[in-house]
Amino acid sequence: MIELKNVTKIYDGNVTGVDHLNLTIEDGEFVFLVGESGSGKSTLLKLLMRELTPTEGSITINGKEITKLRRKKVAELRRNMGIVFQDYRLLPKRTVYENVSFALEVIEVPSRKIRRSVPAALNLVGLSHKSKNMPNEISGGEQQRTAIARAIVNNPPVVLADEPTGNLDPRNSQEIMEVLDAINKRGTTVIVATHDRAIVDEMKKRVVHLENGVIVRDSLEGGYDDED
Repeated sequence: MIELKNVTKIYDGNVTGVDHLNLTIEDGEFVFLVGESGSGKSTLLKLLMRELTPTEGSITINGKEITKLRRKKVAELRRNMGIVFQDYRLLPKRTVYENVSFALEVIEVPSRKIRRSVPAALNLVGLSHKSKNMPNEISGGEQQRTAIARAIVNNPPVVLADEPTGNLDPRNSQEIMEVLDAINKRGTTVIVATHDRAIVDEMKKRVVHLENGVIVRDSLEGGYDDED
C-alpha cells in the first residue's frame, strides 16, 4: 500500500508542487493522475520514487516511511519500482534484449535468471520478435514497450509511468495502455500520470485529478472530467 499524509512540496522560489496531499493507493490498483501542466502530477511521481523529498508530511510504501531514507535504501526502493518515462531513455547502442537485460545486470542478477526473465518480459509487451533490433530500427510505440519491459523485468510490485503515451499517436497510445493494463492484471500496482483524456475516459480506472498541487477529485472508474 502507498500512503501520503499531509504531503507538501515547496520548490525554491516558493513554488508549490503539491499542497497538503492525502492519498492512499491499495496494492494492485490502477490509478491515473490527471491535471494540466503544473498541477502536481510529476511532482507526486518524483516524491514516490524519492527523486524529491517533501517539505512536510510523510510517504509510506509497503509499511516503510521513505522520506528520510539513506542513499543505499533509496536504491533498494527503486529496485522495487518500475519507472517509465515519456522519452523512453533507451541505450542507443544496445539491442532491445540488451536494453531490458541491462536493468538486471546493474543489480547483479545471475545470468541464468536474466536469460529467463528478459524473454518473459519481452513476450508480455509483445516484442519477442524484435529482441535483436536496435532502438533506431523500431517504432516509437515499440521503443516505449521496450522501456516498459525494462521497467517490469524484475517483477516490481509498483510501476510508475510519467506521460508514457506523450510522444505517441492514438493507436500506439492505446497499445501501450493495454500493456500497462495487462501488467496491472498480474497484481502490479500501476500509477500513470497523463494528459491523454481519451485513454482515461476509455479505460474507466481510478482517477485522481490535481489542480495547483491539490486533489480536487478522486473518482473510482471515472473519466477525465467525470463528477461523482
